[in-house]
Amino acid sequence: MAFIKPTQPKDEPTVDFSRLPRHVAIIMDGNGRWAKRRGLPRTAGHAAGAETFRTIATYCKDIGLEYLTVYAFSTENWKRPLEEVSAIVGLLKKYLLESIQKMERDKIKLHFFGDLEPLPGELREMCDRTNEISKRYDGMQVNVCFNYGGRDEIVRAARAFALDCAAGRRRPEELTEGMFGEYLYSAGVPDPDLVIRPSGEMRLSNFLLWQSAYAELYMTDVLWPDFTPEELCRALAAYQSRDRRFGGV
Repeated sequence: MAFIKPTQPKDEPTVDFSRLPRHVAIIMDGNGRWAKRRGLPRTAGHAAGAETFRTIATYCKDIGLEYLTVYAFSTENWKRPLEEVSAIVGLLKKYLLESIQKMERDKIKLHFFGDLEPLPGELREMCDRTNEISKRYDGMQVNVCFNYGGRDEIVRAARAFALDCAAGRRRPEELTEGMFGEYLYSAGVPDPDLVIRPSGEMRLSNFLLWQSAYAELYMTDVLWPDFTPEELCRALAAYQSRDRRFGGV
């Protein structure tokens, strides 16, 4: 696939684009701090972060990445001020309107992980529409975690399995890690190889807890709105320098 290779930062290892990870996951963190440092409202930080998401998703498609998963809104984020929550939901609507028009042209599939029931009906319908469009073709898949929590996902999966057992469709002794994965939002998607967290925080914050068991972690002090394709290349180069043993010798 043709792509424009980014300018490699000085003194940084280069990326071998022929052996990229299949799946990169990103915690899009630092929007509020980015805005505060500039004397702007937090909503401005989320708007800037949305533009960064657009840039990074496009770049990932251009270099041939198969899966990108981003943490957009957690189950805990509803505790934030109403103005901020409304701004985030509004940005989701804006992005969905643009995506529905461009998905088939750009060949980017869009899926949602999380409980979408609390969203306004119009937004839920738009999410369903993007899922239907995504079924029409093959291409890079972007997963947006919205109203998502890793523990909540595991609990929901356990309940669904228990219901299947109660209905006689499954037996408890049949349960394996692979079967349990079929009950997660990410069913059918390979586990992330690399999890990136901008903003300097050193935790997963309830993001893809089951799926990230053997993911490589990369933390950076760069705030999400300032995260560029060059920053992504630093993370990819760090990933390629590691020896993944998955618990082996």
